[in-house]
Amino acid sequence: MAPAFAIFHIPHSSTVVPAHVRGSLCLSEKDLAHELFSMTDHYTDELFDYQFEPVHRIVFPVSRLVLDPERFSDDALEPMAEKGMGVVYMKTSDGRPLRHPNFIPTKTELIEEFYLPHHKELDTIIAESLRDYHSCLILDCHSFPLKPLSYESHSEKPRPEICLGTDRFHTPEWFAAEAERLFQMKGFRVARNYPFCGVLLPGRFYLKQPTVLALMIEVNRSLYMNEISGERLPEFLDFKNILLSVVSDLIVYARKKLSAFIDSF
Repeated sequence: MAPAFAIFHIPHSSTVVPAHVRGSLCLSEKDLAHELFSMTDHYTDELFDYQFEPVHRIVFPVSRLVLDPERFSDDALEPMAEKGMGVVYMKTSDGRPLRHPNFIPTKTELIEEFYLPHHKELDTIIAESLRDYHSCLILDCHSFPLKPLSYESHSEKPRPEICLGTDRFHTPEWFAAEAERLFQMKGFRVARNYPFCGVLLPGRFYLKQPTVLALMIEVNRSLYMNEISGERLPEFLDFKNILLSVVSDLIVYARKKLSAFIDSF
């Protein structure tokens, strides 16, 4: 793979539940299909299929109902574990049991099979980007429903079309402001850290590497899909092209700013 400055992390696009995991889930086929429909970031692997220049894409290969790579592996550190949705979900989006008691594969086995290899790959690619560019940009690529699911924190505020998740250390104001400006220039309603907040960054680099930028891009699903049928809207491709044009401009801007910062030393 060619050296790349930008990393696209796409953790929740898959609907795959491997056969050896399916037996541990207590949902009927119908209920499982409904939960997958609700919880999957549909088509994000297609929307963020970036072809303008080399990028590293890391697409988690199985559903988040198998394991969620964006959670802390230790439930004691993971706020969502209180809702039964830690690294290995025990409850559905509406609070029903998801797994049988004493399920197999165990949580430890699932972490070893899916979580650790995924994060090792992410760590390695970040290190390679730092080696080649002395910096890197991580874009965490998600989508969210127009109306909140049961497990989410509800608010009377209308949901934006684009949500930008930031971090106080790895998303400097100049970068967040430019991302917001670029999306607004295309006519989108943008919010920071609402309805979701934060970024993904491995602990090895967190608060240690100021030249590692991170931004979560959450896309409102109503922009590109029918949330009842699951089908792509007729304007899917047009929206994808607009989204990727913004992302392309953002990558160029970030790389230019970071290069100037590095050259100043």
